[in-house]
Amino acid sequence: MRTRIIGLAVCASVLAIGLFGVPLAVAVLQYAMQVERGELAQTARAVAIRVAPDVFDEDEVANLEAPRGVRVTVYDSDGDRLSAAGPPDGGPEVARALGGRAGSGTDGADLVVAVPVTHEDDVIGAVRAAVPRSAALATVALVWVVMAALAALAVSAAWLVGRWQARRLARPLEDLAVAARRLGDGDFSVRTRPGGIAEIDSVGSALNSTAGRLDALLARERAFSADASHQLRTPLAGLRLRLEAALESPGQDLAPAIAASLVDADRLESTIDELLALARDDRGAPGAPVDLPVLLAAVSAEWSGRLALQDRGLDLSVEPGIPAPCASAAAVRQILAVLVENATTHGAGTVTVAVREATDAVAIDVRDEGAGVQDAESALFGRRPDQQRGRHGIGLALARRLAEAEGGRLGLSRPAPPTFTLLLPADPSAGPQAPPAPAGTRALGV
Repeated sequence: MRTRIIGLAVCASVLAIGLFGVPLAVAVLQYAMQVERGELAQTARAVAIRVAPDVFDEDEVANLEAPRGVRVTVYDSDGDRLSAAGPPDGGPEVARALGGRAGSGTDGADLVVAVPVTHEDDVIGAVRAAVPRSAALATVALVWVVMAALAALAVSAAWLVGRWQARRLARPLEDLAVAARRLGDGDFSVRTRPGGIAEIDSVGSALNSTAGRLDALLARERAFSADASHQLRTPLAGLRLRLEAALESPGQDLAPAIAASLVDADRLESTIDELLALARDDRGAPGAPVDLPVLLAAVSAEWSGRLALQDRGLDLSVEPGIPAPCASAAAVRQILAVLVENATTHGAGTVTVAVREATDAVAIDVRDEGAGVQDAESALFGRRPDQQRGRHGIGLALARRLAEAEGGRLGLSRPAPPTFTLLLPADPSAGPQAPPAPAGTRALGV
C-alpha cells in the first residue's frame, strides 16, 4: 500500500507537469521568437528612417548602425542590394516589404524581418534585419532549465508528501493487523489507538468493542466455572451422603432414598440452568416480580433437612402487605442459597430468613445465632484464591455481584449475631406478598 500511494502521488505530479508544463514550454518558445522578431522590426524601422534620404537620392547608403549581432541590408525599389552585407536577393520578406507591408520569416538558422523604406507615401526600398535564432534559443533554454528544475522539485515534493501520507495511512492499518493477530491468539486485552483517520478509527473501535465483548464473555465463563463449582459442591455432597447412607443399610427399602436423590438431582439440574442463564446474562425479562412465598418454600425444602441433621432449625417469615421485589427469581434464589449455606456452614443455632419492607425496597435478612463475623466487609465479599478464602469462600462475592446486577445491594447489616441483608427494588404495581405456607415446621419454617 505504501508503494502504491507513493507511486500514485508521483504519477499524478508527473501527469500534471506534462499537461501544463509542455504547453507552457512551447508558449515560452513562441513568445521568445515573437519578442525577437519585434525587436528586429524596431531595429529595421529605425534604420529605414535613417537611410530613407540616401535611398531617395540614390546616394551611397550610410548610417547602418544596429545592435550587436543584427545584420542589416538595404535594398532599392527594384530589389537590388545597396549595402555590402546581406544576400543579393532579399527573399520573400524583402518582396513583401517592397509591396508596402512588413515581412518576417526564417532563412536557415536566422530570423528575418523586412520593412519598407518610404518617402512621403511611396515605397522607395526595403531594409532587411536578420539575427541568428540561437540568440533567442539561449534565453528560451535558460527558461526551460528553470522550468525543469521546478518540475523536479515538484516531483520530489510529491514523493515526500506521498511517503508521509502512505506512512500516516499504513501505520494505523499495521497496528490493526497486529491487534487482530493478538486478538486471534487469545489476547483480549488488546486495544488500538486512534490514528486520526475516521474510517480506520471506526474499524479500530469495532475491533476494541469485539475484544471487550470477548474479554467479558471469557470472564463470565471463567466466573461461571468457579461459581458453579462452589454452588454445586454442597448439593453434590448431600446427594453423596444420602446414597452412601442407603448403601450402608442394604436391608432397608431403597425407594425413598432413590426418590430423594432424584429430587436432589433435579434441584442440581435447575441450579446449573440458573447459573448458565446468569453467566450468559439470559434471564428473561428484567424487572419481573418475584413470588417470594414460592421461592422461600423452595429454600425451606432444600435446607430444612440439612439443618435438621445438625439439630438446627430454619425459620421463614414474611411481613404482611409488603410489595413483591422486582428482580430475577433465579438470581434471588442463588443469593439466598449462598446466604443460607454460609449460615449453615459457618454459623450456629436457628437460621432465620425474614422478609420486611424498607424504603422503596424489599429487605431480606438472613441471620443465625453464631458468635459473629470478625472479617471486614471488603474482605468478606472479595473474591480470593482458594488458599485465601478463609471461612466464607467465593459464595458471598458471587451473591453481591448478582444483587448488584439486579439493581439491589447485599451487605453485612450486623456482625453479631451475623445478619446479612439483601435489598431489592420493590414493584409498587404488584400486590402484597402472602406469607409462605407452613410445611410441618415450627413458626413459619422448620
